[in-house]
Amino acid sequence: MSLLKTVICVLWAVCVGQTAGSQNGPNIIIMLMDDMGWGDLGVFGEPSKETPNLDLMTAQGMLFPNFYTANPLCSPSRAALLTGRLPVRNGFYTTNAHARNAYTPQEIVGGISQDEILLPELLKKKDYVSKIIGKWHLGHRTQYLPLKHGFDEWLGSPNCHFGPYNNSVRPNIPVYNNSEMTGRYYEEFEINVKTGESNLTQIYLKEGLDFISQQAMAQRPFFLYWAPDATHAPVYASERFLGKSQRGRYGDAVMELDDSIGQILAHLVSLGIQNNTLVFFTSDNGAAVMSGPHQSGSNGPFLCGKETTFEGGMREPAIAWWPGRIPAGTVSYQLGSVMDLFSTSLSVAGVLPPDDRVIDGLDLSPVLFNNSLLDRPIFYYRGNQMMAVRIGQYKAHYWTWSNSWEEFNMGINFCPGQEVPGVTTHTPEEHTMQPLIFHLGHDPGERYPISVQSKEYRDVHRQVTAVVEKHLKDLIPGMPQLNMCDLAVMNWSPPGCERLGKCLKPPQSNPWKCDWPH
Repeated sequence: MSLLKTVICVLWAVCVGQTAGSQNGPNIIIMLMDDMGWGDLGVFGEPSKETPNLDLMTAQGMLFPNFYTANPLCSPSRAALLTGRLPVRNGFYTTNAHARNAYTPQEIVGGISQDEILLPELLKKKDYVSKIIGKWHLGHRTQYLPLKHGFDEWLGSPNCHFGPYNNSVRPNIPVYNNSEMTGRYYEEFEINVKTGESNLTQIYLKEGLDFISQQAMAQRPFFLYWAPDATHAPVYASERFLGKSQRGRYGDAVMELDDSIGQILAHLVSLGIQNNTLVFFTSDNGAAVMSGPHQSGSNGPFLCGKETTFEGGMREPAIAWWPGRIPAGTVSYQLGSVMDLFSTSLSVAGVLPPDDRVIDGLDLSPVLFNNSLLDRPIFYYRGNQMMAVRIGQYKAHYWTWSNSWEEFNMGINFCPGQEVPGVTTHTPEEHTMQPLIFHLGHDPGERYPISVQSKEYRDVHRQVTAVVEKHLKDLIPGMPQLNMCDLAVMNWSPPGCERLGKCLKPPQSNPWKCDWPH
């Protein structure tokens, strides 16, 4: 770089840094990974130590070993993050079958309800500019897309990057630039399933860096929801990272995401706005261990993985970073939830949450700034069923289920190598009268239920019973949005397809009740 260019860049960064403090509120960046497991981070003991930037982020910020998603599957957990509400309240569940996980595949008719108020809609009260980069997954029909729910900008996709598909039977997934598609996966946005090569993470990184620069220059507070999906099967990475990990292709994807996160944090520092920016890193659910070792990550010492309400399905890696505000190198044992990002973001932005609905997320500001501990339970839901609850170090299972015998006998295993008799059951088993209780400090793998004959069991049972009874008494479920499917609503002709000449003819509408096997 020439001396003149260097001087210009330095002066620009200084100028931006001097004006950052005049913003109405701090910038907010939520980095949500897709199926990344608790055990994928070096700071949590991953032996290959291939996440140096996330480990450095931890050293400069606050680590949460006890952080949870609100559901063990992509769509409901994302709906919970953006609404601050359990999926059973915001409608991201099904009543078609008991305790079934449901999400938003192409054939889903529903999506995020118009009655829900999303985080970017509320941040507009303080003049925030909001952008989502990556996977949306809250419904792909026009009325459900991000720009209809508070986001100002979007680059990414409404669905997972499954495919490639035969467009006469099932269309490839569109990629949007704001309110119109700009191409499709496996067409304009190539993902080589054989080699695992794709530039999508690099595209999402550049888009994030550019957005941050633009808002810093405009001196406007921003909310960036950075949601890449490279660690969701089929996993992918760009050429520079392929073959570099000791962990195979999945590790390549993790290395590229780690590098991207490092670049985003460094960019904030180079612009001089790091002291006015809260960054939170986490994942939408546990590692998808049913995808096998080449396509999934690690849940560390925890039981099972994605789609289950065991710890491996719902305990997530989580790091908060805000230089000058969050004490560096701290560990919080707070029981946290992805729904807390909603309430905490509103708090730091100076926006009151809606007062006409139950908000399940807590404001973690006292935790972030003073390392306080807030008393709260964690509820583990699978579809319409509360499966378990955690209070302190204790977790009580009221229902257990991994996946069905039919799937298991076909080689689909949600708990490979971790079968625990009487715990990882292959039929939904009710324990309402006598829940299985574990001490997660002593037994993070949920292998040794506390004896029902012990005083410890009786004391914990009494405590959790009161919490659960109050929760269920006050619970008013939302209207389920994930009950109906129809091939006609798939991504045949998304907005913008005419301009690209990529509109496809849909089949005749023939709705049916969605079948959710898990």
